[in-house]
Amino acid sequence: MATIRLTNVQKSYGDHPPVIRRVNLDIAQHEFCVFLGPSGCGKSTLLRMIAGLEDLSEGELHIGGRLMNDVPSAKRGVAMVFQSYALFPHMTVFDNMAFGLKLAKQPKDVIESKVREAARILQLEDFLQRYPKALSGGQRQRVAIGRAIVREPGVFLFDEPLSNLDAALRGQTRVEIARLHQRFANASVVYVTHDQVEAMTLADRIVLLHAGADAERFGSIAQTGAPLELYHHPKSRFVAGFIGSPRMNFVDAVVDSIEPGRVAVTLAQGGERLSVHVDGQRLQRGQAVTLGVRPEHLRLDGDGQFIQCVTVLSERLGEHSYIHADHAAGSLVAKAPGDTPIESGERIRIHVPPSACHLFDADGVALRRSTFEPERVAA
Repeated sequence: MATIRLTNVQKSYGDHPPVIRRVNLDIAQHEFCVFLGPSGCGKSTLLRMIAGLEDLSEGELHIGGRLMNDVPSAKRGVAMVFQSYALFPHMTVFDNMAFGLKLAKQPKDVIESKVREAARILQLEDFLQRYPKALSGGQRQRVAIGRAIVREPGVFLFDEPLSNLDAALRGQTRVEIARLHQRFANASVVYVTHDQVEAMTLADRIVLLHAGADAERFGSIAQTGAPLELYHHPKSRFVAGFIGSPRMNFVDAVVDSIEPGRVAVTLAQGGERLSVHVDGQRLQRGQAVTLGVRPEHLRLDGDGQFIQCVTVLSERLGEHSYIHADHAAGSLVAKAPGDTPIESGERIRIHVPPSACHLFDADGVALRRSTFEPERVAA
């Protein structure tokens, strides 16, 4: 059984503020948990604490129900895959993958069997006698993953394993890791990345960590949940702005009226009045708020409420285009079909579906959305 429990975990270096702040988290057996956040938020530090490469300043870490605070890394039953491959250049692929098993004094026939099975799973059978210098970046990363697989650990730890690969290899290796997870039996997976595409496509659950100028929240958990939960129901402006690419559009507004399940706001600049399907019970008329809406939920045609904008740039990506437009309240991005005939300087209407909007109060806390109907707002 490979469950992980972090209880009031904190990490500080000397007299500096904590880089990990009061983390409480349970990771279930066979769960694929992704630590996500911008650079410097502490996600790799948290992973290294689980691995035993960093000590806990406070709190407790349990793996499989056993307290691990003082247990050496080698005895924790974890295997780690690093960003930099960390292969021995003077060893063949076979010997790199077998290295840990040889240190553990496993029988030769067991080593042979485990390495060849891992090579089969990772499609490395034809490369076992090659040296790392004769492999591509993607093949080297697969060797590093194979070295972890043969140990049959209870926990797999991945520290940004795709960062050194090009876009095509990242996509291919991401699929391979997802497939491997299905073969990991009861092992848990903890995966660190700053790439939300990796997080959204791989994770059973995302743990998004705070970062930025807010010292009181830095290194704490901003939100945890299934990928689509964070996408559709972010708890804060920070979460809403980090999940999604391009990022959510944000516009300053003022509360105009409040009805059950619906709030009307007036844009602080431009003056348009928009309806938003949120629970406004804790709002007051005249209160400053932030309106948020994702580019893929804006429309350039149809009926309903809209705002007037002037196009600045069209990013044509084939299947779809991103239309960058200026409004009195600021810049907006809307996703449109790839052949949308819009040129720079053109005045357009951008339709804003009420059910697709988010509202955030002055502290950046999201108001609960009363409805969301994705089939009506898809680009």
